[in-house]
Amino acid sequence: MNTRSMIFTIYGDYIRHYGNQIWVGSLIRLLNEFGHNDQAVRAAVSRMSKQGWLQSEKQGNKSYYSLSSKGVKRIDEAGNRIFKLNPDLWDGKWRMLLYSIPEEKRSLRDELRKELVWNGFGTLSNSLWISPNQLEDQVYELIAKYNIEDYVDFFISEYDGPYENHRIVQKSWDMSQINDKYDQFIRHYSQQFVVDKNKMKHEQMTDAQCFVERTKLVHEYRKFLFIDPGLPTELLPAKWYGSHAAALFADYYKLLAAPANRFFEHIFQKGSNIVHKDESYNMYNHPLIQEEKKR
Repeated sequence: MNTRSMIFTIYGDYIRHYGNQIWVGSLIRLLNEFGHNDQAVRAAVSRMSKQGWLQSEKQGNKSYYSLSSKGVKRIDEAGNRIFKLNPDLWDGKWRMLLYSIPEEKRSLRDELRKELVWNGFGTLSNSLWISPNQLEDQVYELIAKYNIEDYVDFFISEYDGPYENHRIVQKSWDMSQINDKYDQFIRHYSQQFVVDKNKMKHEQMTDAQCFVERTKLVHEYRKFLFIDPGLPTELLPAKWYGSHAAALFADYYKLLAAPANRFFEHIFQKGSNIVHKDESYNMYNHPLIQEEKKR
């Protein structure tokens, strides 16, 4: 597992909810559990700082790292999507972004494409990106961020045939491939869930092992953010594994939560002057989850 990617996972699932700052020595100790050495962690942290994801602060002879405002925004977006149990209701409208960015601005065009995929847009045709989700704010933020007002047009409209809306989905995303990925996730983690549940029942898993397994679980599950557009229920295939995978993820996460948190807190406190714990760090205290349970 990539060191930089694992650091993002640990910030999102733990550090973000404990004051957003950690001593680099504690971060190294946490990453050691996954086989990442000190040098690799320091190099990844340095690279993430240069990219604007992290910012550093010196306290005595210790270096502390926290997410930048850019990092907080991306981590919070990811968390809201990861911990969402049910798809949104659809308003029946499609959001369509067309662009014509000059060849000399190819790098800008590539960055925009990455951002659109991250937000769940699909390609209906060349340079035409589409989504059924209410992403107006995200689109306008991207237009302003990349200063591309002269190269884009944005529409919100309904599809009026000649086919059904599901045809638009088929043309814009490979839902079969995404479903296969969810099926693989379910096959792997449903077995591991049973094994770990039995181990914990007989007190055969340490807090450190629970921390490792929960972090791996979140790390693997968050990969779906890059491939699953998060379509409304009305547009999903009849046989959709995404909901099953979300339920499995939630149950497994809850099983490992308490001992995993204990291990993190033990390592975190050793290198911190102040422990500021936000109780929403547990996904089952997260307002988004509570709202989903009411539906």
